[in-house]
Amino acid sequence: MDNEKEFIERRRVRREPKYVLDNTVVGDSWRMFRIMAEFVEGFDAMSALDVPAVTIYGSARTPADDPYYKLTEVIAADLARSGYGVITGGGPGIMEAANKGAMEAGGVSIGLNISLPHEQAANPYTNFPLNFKYFFVRKVMFMKYSMAFICMPGGFGSLDELFESFTLIQTQRIKPFPIVLVGSTFWNGLVDWLKGTLLQKGTIAKDDILLFEVMDDPEDIVNFIKNKVVL
Repeated sequence: MDNEKEFIERRRVRREPKYVLDNTVVGDSWRMFRIMAEFVEGFDAMSALDVPAVTIYGSARTPADDPYYKLTEVIAADLARSGYGVITGGGPGIMEAANKGAMEAGGVSIGLNISLPHEQAANPYTNFPLNFKYFFVRKVMFMKYSMAFICMPGGFGSLDELFESFTLIQTQRIKPFPIVLVGSTFWNGLVDWLKGTLLQKGTIAKDDILLFEVMDDPEDIVNFIKNKVVL
């Protein structure tokens, strides 16, 4: 019996790769079924939403006593009270703050959690949770079901999602929607680089700088979203 358990455990370890896209461990054909299942589950669940939703990005590492955590709570709560659902990546930090603000304001709080080896435990403030294994499937849900993006201070993940939205709008793969970068002191360095390097070198166009707004005041942010995304 013990030998059988050891054999099953050895097979389980061999079949579960450390890296999700490690194709030396799991066959691509079988992986396609998992990917398809995630798309189907995501589409079925998200299409049931009956409110326009705003995605809030930001760092998973932001502690609850950080001013940006508190600011995120306020923004999310105001959006919820205004009739918008709030979508996050479902994890800790800024994502938790957004879900907390939305839920405690009585709104729809959506968490699209991703399975990661560190950082990404699901936060307890979602009333509409979904779990994903693949980043690209999760990104499709963000892009397809969000009417606006609010990007709080964050790291590589937040920048990845931000620049993907820029790219999809720039290349007309998706309909343009409002994008707000919250925190001028945090984002101004990036904005200066976009204008002073990319724009000056001609790698982006003047209109590309108009894809986003940098804002600080929560009331201004919510009013901006309300004017752009009419219920």
